[in-house]
Amino acid sequence: MALPPAPPFPPLRVGALGPVDHIGIAVRSLAEGKRLYGETLGLKLVFEERVESEQVHVAAYDGGGVRLELLASTDPQGPIARFVEKRGPGIHHVCYRVEDIRATLAALKAQGIDPLGLAPRPGAGGCQVAFVHPKDAGGVLVELSQHPPGGPVHDR
Repeated sequence: MALPPAPPFPPLRVGALGPVDHIGIAVRSLAEGKRLYGETLGLKLVFEERVESEQVHVAAYDGGGVRLELLASTDPQGPIARFVEKRGPGIHHVCYRVEDIRATLAALKAQGIDPLGLAPRPGAGGCQVAFVHPKDAGGVLVELSQHPPGGPVHDR
């Protein structure tokens, strides 16, 4: 019996990934996204925040067990604007909670996976975040998020 072919990407055997923290959804307009998720679908708005380091305005909704973060670019040349221009609105990334983001990044590098950027950077709610390129994660942009002591600012 022949073995199945190896996957086209290395497995993420970090052991430190926690639960899904949120799903990032790129939108053309935060107002339109809020109308859809808040008014039409009836989801509860959890928080809104501008994250200057990512050039994004976030509106987060309680998705019934997982947070949905609507991402609107604050810069026409920003990463979310480029994503929407190229692919249209839709799922941008899946974020996993990690206990120690630097240790997780070191474990990934030891497996030959280079995160996007050189170091963790500020994210929403005082979290430290980093990203793994889709080519290293089965075609999905993966965000890693380490919550600050006491949890994210908007959860307190």
